Amino acid sequence: MAIKRALISVSDKTGIVEFASELAKLGVQIISTGGTQSLLKDKGVPVIGISEVTGFPEIMDGRVKTLHPAVHSGLLAVRDNEEHQASMKELGLDYIDLVVVNLYPFAQTIAKPDVTYEDAIENIDIGGPTMLRSAAKNHAFVTVVVDASDYAKVLEEVQETGDTTLDTRKRLAAKVFRHTGSYDALIGDYLSGLQGETYPERYTVTYEKVQDLRYGENPHQTAAFYRKPNAAAGNITTAEQLHGKELSYNNINDANTALQIVKEFSEPAVVAVKHMNPCGVGIGTNVLEAYQKAYAADPTSIFGGIVAANRTIDEATAQLLHEIFLEIVIAPDFSPEAQEILAKKKNIRLLKVSGLDQIAGKVAQPVVTTVEGGMLVQDSDAYQLAESDLKVVSERQPTEEELKQLLFAWKVVKHVKSNAIVLVADDMTIGVGAGQMNRVGAAKIAIEQAGDKAKGSVLASDAFFPMGDTLEMAAKAGITAVIQPGGSIKDEDSIRVANENGISMLMTGVRHFKH
Repeated sequence: MAIKRALISVSDKTGIVEFASELAKLGVQIISTGGTQSLLKDKGVPVIGISEVTGFPEIMDGRVKTLHPAVHSGLLAVRDNEEHQASMKELGLDYIDLVVVNLYPFAQTIAKPDVTYEDAIENIDIGGPTMLRSAAKNHAFVTVVVDASDYAKVLEEVQETGDTTLDTRKRLAAKVFRHTGSYDALIGDYLSGLQGETYPERYTVTYEKVQDLRYGENPHQTAAFYRKPNAAAGNITTAEQLHGKELSYNNINDANTALQIVKEFSEPAVVAVKHMNPCGVGIGTNVLEAYQKAYAADPTSIFGGIVAANRTIDEATAQLLHEIFLEIVIAPDFSPEAQEILAKKKNIRLLKVSGLDQIAGKVAQPVVTTVEGGMLVQDSDAYQLAESDLKVVSERQPTEEELKQLLFAWKVVKHVKSNAIVLVADDMTIGVGAGQMNRVGAAKIAIEQAGDKAKGSVLASDAFFPMGDTLEMAAKAGITAVIQPGGSIKDEDSIRVANENGISMLMTGVRHFKH
């Protein structure tokens, strides 16, 4: 076997002229269509049009050109099947040995802010995927290329032996089906979204690889990092790394958590995260003040952690960040002086994430969690609490300052692993109890961490109190106000304890479990 005829039709023209030129030098006949044919011809590459193969003109604005038996017989014929050979000879058809196709830019089209439905539909490729699937199915005999990064390997093998190896053809065929599967998933997702089908009968997702990771959650686990096509700004997949070694699996998880929390705030805010839980959150009149509060919240746990800010890191803030060991600093930007200061540390990663200082309310996104043999899909917890949603259930009304601190605490507690308790005072977290099997345990951790600062602070709970014991502990610590969802059949027990101790208690009617 040898590659004698190639069909080339690409939307992305990267490297195609050079590749086709080398094939032509090897005596490969090149068939092409539309814009690819014109480009190759203009560059002096010998090429024949698809109509010369099919004996039929391209019609309907190019919608129908390769959907023809002369094309697909040449792709699908089993070369060592005598019946197939006889049919090809009887009908005067010839084999196609190499297919080089990439598809209409559907993802790029729908990413445009002003895209119309008509534009999107016109960028759904039909002939391209059909040729790719035909060639990939018959990979025992046909080489199929969908990715320009494979041109060099294919050319090298053809130059050496006149054909590609079966192993290469198998690898390329697998890539084709991943590619067409992803392409169809994007189209299905787009059309489903237009119809408002959030959870259709089949849920198909597709992601693009960003990088292989050194290891997973632990060194004995393998991992890779993927992103959703056309991901919106303001997340870890769109970050620009300005300095430092590549991110690890745990870095990415923690960085994502830090970003989700900092995006809760419109005022200058800084978040410090360890193991996907906030260890310090602060807000202020500027990024320096916000960082000082986030640091003071837990000077021990921030060591080796990740810091995210929703304002540009300036020189003064960078000086303080430089004083401790941090894995990552994330911000919408870094001043030149700040970047120079922080880059003195070889192992710190600096990530620039656009849009963090322009967040205008979070939008729910699908969240996929795998379980053995399946997956769960839900909307992200983007619920934004308004003051009008609050119900004061205690005898004492909260003061204006208590209300401000309670709303701050509520923004944080939704991002803490359940069971979660967060204590806040003076625009900063002072105690975080995370991931406990009961709410009393979470409260105990948060109160112990706060120490004397607990007196006069406020408390947020991600779920209701099943009994009054957590409130009793809060009262002993001197906590003056509490925010919680409510909804327990024993709400009255907590309300009674609050009233007995002069605590102002608010219920939101919204739970924020996080697992």
